[in-house]
Amino acid sequence: MRRLLLSNDDGVHAPGLRALHDALLPHARLRVVAPDRDKSGASNSLTLSRPLALSSLDNGFYSVDGTPADCVYLGVNGVWDERPDLVISGINHGGNLGDDVLYSGTVAAAMEGRNLGMTAIAMSLVGSRHFETAGRVAASLVGAADQLSLPPRSLLNVNVPDLPWNEIQGFRVTRMGYRGPAARPLEVRDPRGRLRYWIAAVGENADDGPDTDFAAIEAGHVSITPLHTDLTRHAARDDVQDWLDALT
Repeated sequence: MRRLLLSNDDGVHAPGLRALHDALLPHARLRVVAPDRDKSGASNSLTLSRPLALSSLDNGFYSVDGTPADCVYLGVNGVWDERPDLVISGINHGGNLGDDVLYSGTVAAAMEGRNLGMTAIAMSLVGSRHFETAGRVAASLVGAADQLSLPPRSLLNVNVPDLPWNEIQGFRVTRMGYRGPAARPLEVRDPRGRLRYWIAAVGENADDGPDTDFAAIEAGHVSITPLHTDLTRHAARDDVQDWLDALT
């Protein structure tokens, strides 16, 4: 039976993680390793300044006092004798669309699995109601994972509309859109009168063309975006070389 490692960035007690577990339990042997608290926005950070605590909970899940990437690192790398066959992160409370993937702990957990040689999927619900729908999507994808062939160091970023299952319009392979600049931070005063700042909401969509993840969700489709960890802008290498040549 296939062995799956589940993680997330919303924390080990998040309803989305439980929904993912319950949806996949009939299809695989599951191990759940997730942060002990909300680590949204943690991206790919690893905890290097102190040791990590891995704690077993009454429901069989494991919590880690670290980041999503820490959790997957421990879940794959030697804490248990058996390595998983596949890493699934989620179900995130809210979408991870466009530029969100650069900050997302959900995507980072899947990416850490990919970095460790696993097939990896990041699952997000663009909302907070219909986790059962996202769970059914995850079960469908896991059931066909053996037939998935991705280039090296690639993973899937899956976003599910916040709709009942019977209102989903299908599955669409997409590319990342992108957003415009975020708003200015929100200024607040603490009880001692000191100025503090809240990170502002994300910017408006700047590229939500018909083949983007934004457009798929708007049309009621599940968005599946293949991602890879090579951030090199290959098309710009010649331009940079010409620029350097002109300097010398």
